[in-house]
Amino acid sequence: MTTNTRFPRGLYGVTPDWADTGRLLAAIEQAHAGGMQALQWRRKHGTDHERRAQAAAVRDLCLRLHLPLIINDDWRLAADLGADGVHLGKDDADIGSVRRALGPDTLIGSSCYDQPELARRHLQDGVDYIAFGALYPSAVKPDAVRATLDHVRAGRLLADQRTPRPAVVAIGGIGPDNAAPVIQAGADSIAVISALFEAADVREAALRCSALFS
Repeated sequence: MTTNTRFPRGLYGVTPDWADTGRLLAAIEQAHAGGMQALQWRRKHGTDHERRAQAAAVRDLCLRLHLPLIINDDWRLAADLGADGVHLGKDDADIGSVRRALGPDTLIGSSCYDQPELARRHLQDGVDYIAFGALYPSAVKPDAVRATLDHVRAGRLLADQRTPRPAVVAIGGIGPDNAAPVIQAGADSIAVISALFEAADVREAALRCSALFS
C-alpha cells in the first residue's frame, strides 16, 4: 500500500473567512511554522476586488514559504494567480473540463461528502485528492452532510487501486484532539479551519496536528 501521493501528506490548513488580510497572513505563517503542508484559500464574503487582492497576497506568501496553495471553488482565479491547484465542490465546474483547462500539473481536489461512489467518478476524472466530511460537527458548516470513518476507509480503498495514488482528505470539525482516528482510518491529510486558525496559539495547534502524522 503506497503512501506516495502528489498532494502532500499531513496538515492541510483551510483559511477562515477573514477580511483582515494582515491577520490572515500572520496566522498562515504560524501554521506553516507548526508544520502545515498545504493551504486552501477559502473566502466567500467580500467584493470581487477584495477577494482577489487577498488571494494574491496569500499567493505571494505561499510562494515565499514554498507552501502549496489550493484555491477553493474558483478555478479561473487559481489559473490567474498561478496557484498550485483548485478544490471543487459538487456545484462547481466539471472536473474533466477544469483538468483540460488547467493541464496535468495542477492539483485538483474534490468534495465527496459521504459518497464513495462520487469519489469513484471523480477519481476517473483524474482528481489528485478526494475529500470526505464533515467527519465531526462543523462550526463553519453546521448543516454539512456528515461522513463517517467508514467513508474514509472506503475512499482509501478506491484510491489504493489507482497509480499514481490520489490522496484521501478528511474535513469537518477536525482538530488535534480528534484527528487520530481519522488518520488511522486512511486519511492522508486533515483539512482544518477553526481548530487551527481560531486557536489561541496557531503554531502550537499546527504542531499538535502535524505530530499525529509522524
